[in-house]
Amino acid sequence: MKLYLIDGTYELFRAYFGAPKQTAPDGREVGATRGIAASILSLLSEPGVTHIAAAFDSVIVSFRNQVYPAYKTGEGIEQDVINQFPLAEQAMAALGVTVWSMYDYEADDALATAAVRWRGDVDQVVVMTPDKDLSQLYGDPRIVGYDRRRQAFIDRDAVVAKFGVAPQSIPDWLALVGDAADGLPGLPGWGAKSSGVVLARYGHLEGIPLESERWDVPVRGAANLAVTLRDRMGEALLYRFLAQLRRDVPLEETLDDLAWSGVPRARFTAFCDEFGFDQLKSRPSRWAG
Repeated sequence: MKLYLIDGTYELFRAYFGAPKQTAPDGREVGATRGIAASILSLLSEPGVTHIAAAFDSVIVSFRNQVYPAYKTGEGIEQDVINQFPLAEQAMAALGVTVWSMYDYEADDALATAAVRWRGDVDQVVVMTPDKDLSQLYGDPRIVGYDRRRQAFIDRDAVVAKFGVAPQSIPDWLALVGDAADGLPGLPGWGAKSSGVVLARYGHLEGIPLESERWDVPVRGAANLAVTLRDRMGEALLYRFLAQLRRDVPLEETLDDLAWSGVPRARFTAFCDEFGFDQLKSRPSRWAG
């Protein structure tokens, strides 16, 4: 048995930029909502999908903004996308999928919590997202990522091949390199390659010698990088804290609660009628009951 965990925020954005626009009978833009519903219907039609849940960033800000106000906000995100977050959650519920709506935490934190909590109870946890933040989970062979667009699994070897570091070093790598999507600036001069080489050798920020003469890996500009790290270690540790996924989100469900029993016909039909998704009505491969 596998547990499938959906990054609802990623899926909504993917649908927004990949699906055609559509207007509901009441005039709302709902193209992304239809897109995510159709996408998850396809997933649910695959054999072996028995346990599934989806997490959404119901608001963009989280506890991390209280620690670091420059952390990602909704600035720059088109209102048509923001307006469809609650609609996308409604779509998942109409499909019979357990939904985690995140307010204080982020969707990634819920996915990480669920993956770690139930990894020992299933054959494999599959986190359905290409998001690099989730790469820090894949050091455990029971947890893998899956990029639905590329139809590619992401495991420890894939993380090392892409970033040059093991999954447990991903938060350190993000702290040094930065992550524009999350508002993390990183440290000046520390690029993907230099960070990968150094962290592949020393593992974590605290393990990196603060004098470049003690480095036993060749890195261009090592002297300047060491000075920057020494002078700005506090910032780096803060950025790492922000990049680390929480694994203690208070999810109320048990694994049995995530069992998918089919699409609830009445609820799904009402959902399609409300938004004008007539062509979706015949798509479910299995009805609840």
